[in-house]
Amino acid sequence: MTDWQTYEPIIRTSVFFGVLLLMALLEMLQPRRPLHASKPQRWLNNLGLVVLNSLILRLLFPAAAVGIALLAEQHHWGLLHTPLLEQLPSPLLLVATILLLDYLIWAQHRVFHAVPLLWRLHRMHHADLDIDVTTALRFHPLEILLSMLIKTAVITLLGLPALAVLLFEILLNASAMFNHANIRLPNHLDRHLRRIIVTPDMHRVHHSWHPTETHSNFGFFLSVWDQLFGTYVPQPKDGHLNMTIGLKQYRQPQDSRIDQLLIQPFKE
Repeated sequence: MTDWQTYEPIIRTSVFFGVLLLMALLEMLQPRRPLHASKPQRWLNNLGLVVLNSLILRLLFPAAAVGIALLAEQHHWGLLHTPLLEQLPSPLLLVATILLLDYLIWAQHRVFHAVPLLWRLHRMHHADLDIDVTTALRFHPLEILLSMLIKTAVITLLGLPALAVLLFEILLNASAMFNHANIRLPNHLDRHLRRIIVTPDMHRVHHSWHPTETHSNFGFFLSVWDQLFGTYVPQPKDGHLNMTIGLKQYRQPQDSRIDQLLIQPFKE
């Protein structure tokens, strides 16, 4: 077992709580827009989903994505373990894996918006009446499980390097909390950053209640996919301060209770 495998849980947990606390602090110091819903209630329900999803994943996928990648490496499963591709330099494989997995997440996200049955699972994420760092963690357990199945299938079929998978998962989690955060970036910094990565102002458009904006800006880490495939919307038409966050349905306070969130996919 290598050093990074030994310390993987500590690394992941430290980065998760470090980014969560940093974004929460920045939201207090330089908020982008006022929040309207009850913050304690939202945080209790959103973070409650994190705990529930973590327990379900640990129960059903004890090895998780990195464990599957390690298993594929040990048994030489996947396309990358053919004699020719095994000669590729490790840094190239690492970068290629991160790009591939980021595109996969972007494409999966777009499909979850396009297919009505999948949208039922995903819309819970969009039903949040405000957007802040905890919105990045608000997903239905069925969507989390389906996403894990897709990810592990791709990792196994391609034989993606375990270290690259770990780095991507850390990067994806951190970037999602960053771009959902209710923080104000200087305009010039946002303008330059969004050429490469998804910024809070860019992703906030995705949480507008206007359908044309809801179904845009699908990226979580790299912004290039939306720009390449024509799904990029630079700014909300109502402006960041006046835009309405969420969906036109599920706007009552009780709709945000964790019990109602869990049954939301089965409601009209």
